[in-house]
Amino acid sequence: MSASIVYFSAAFMIAFAALGTGIGFAILGGKLLEGAARQPEQGPQLQSKMFLMAGLLDAVPMIGVGIAMFLIFVVAPGMVA
Repeated sequence: MSASIVYFSAAFMIAFAALGTGIGFAILGGKLLEGAARQPEQGPQLQSKMFLMAGLLDAVPMIGVGIAMFLIFVVAPGMVA
């Protein structure tokens, strides 16, 4: 197995983490607006819960980027060409 496969898989992980985060934020923001439009008095509660979920949503791709960086800087240089 060559190092180029490791680089490709790391790029694949980062790309899909970014794509998944973008989709997740779009759904989260849409549901916040929908909920606030249905019950405007619940807006501040919904917004605080949305910020909590946004933090959790950001944590998952950060883990993926960390694993990808591990692959790039630790695994790939140690591979024999």
